[in-house]
Amino acid sequence: MQAPSGNRFTEVKSALRDRDLHTVCEEANCPNMGECWSGRDGPGTATFMLMGERCSRGCNFCDVQTGGMDPLDPDEPADVAAAVEEIGLDYVVLTSVDRDDLPDQGAGHFAETIREITRAAPETLVEVLIPDFQGEPDLVRKIIDAEPDVIAHNVETVERLQWPVRDRRAGYEQSLSVLDQVRRESDAYTKTSIMLGLGEYDHEVYQTLVDLREIGVDIVTFGQYLQPSRSHLDVFAYVHPDVFDTWRRVAEEELGFSYCASGPMVRSSYRAGELFVEALAREEENLDEARRIARAASQ
Repeated sequence: MQAPSGNRFTEVKSALRDRDLHTVCEEANCPNMGECWSGRDGPGTATFMLMGERCSRGCNFCDVQTGGMDPLDPDEPADVAAAVEEIGLDYVVLTSVDRDDLPDQGAGHFAETIREITRAAPETLVEVLIPDFQGEPDLVRKIIDAEPDVIAHNVETVERLQWPVRDRRAGYEQSLSVLDQVRRESDAYTKTSIMLGLGEYDHEVYQTLVDLREIGVDIVTFGQYLQPSRSHLDVFAYVHPDVFDTWRRVAEEELGFSYCASGPMVRSSYRAGELFVEALAREEENLDEARRIARAASQ
């Protein structure tokens, strides 16, 4: 893990502040922020959080504030694209709060940001981590039609623990339906993330992986759940690194996921996973070599 520091880190932070933009990296105090922003072999990556700092949902694992929604900033898509171009990011991740209060739940705003980045920085790979849009296919299709390189949506945990972990408006089957639609209607890589340490059983984790592979999800990440504050869910267990490594092998070698990033400090948007996609999409490496590149970067 690389501490947030250096000229590159300062440059990224300044570009974001100048445009009043928000990143999940900062909002979630991500432990990988220094590595991602500073980069190791290139310009690095950043995860932008769209549509404000407040969420319409209240998931019990998440530290983002709930309620008191602000109007969308119509300049945000262009401002994000300008920041990406100025910083020279080779990979950008877009995510957002949930905006159930909006007629299209923010799908159009999300899609416009993708298009603005593509126009301003056509060489930049774009990954999006989207809400479930309440499982409405027309809204998910707005994201698909904007043609990002990776479309991610997180199931977060096993089916049994969806509540109390997630807001009741979310759900396991609803999340699977979003990922299934993306896989059927898009050429983008599909991706999801699972937190461990919430009280899940091994057979439940395995079944989740099976369910994800049955609908063709390409990439899965595992990370340790960490309690953001005392008002959030308690950590049920701190999972040993060997267990994370076992799930990586199960995902890749047994079940056939293209890539699995798995470790206590891994998060959904994680530099090693992004390097894997870059190796496939930009360098045209084969699967094994792309995995090797990603693993080497995370050592």
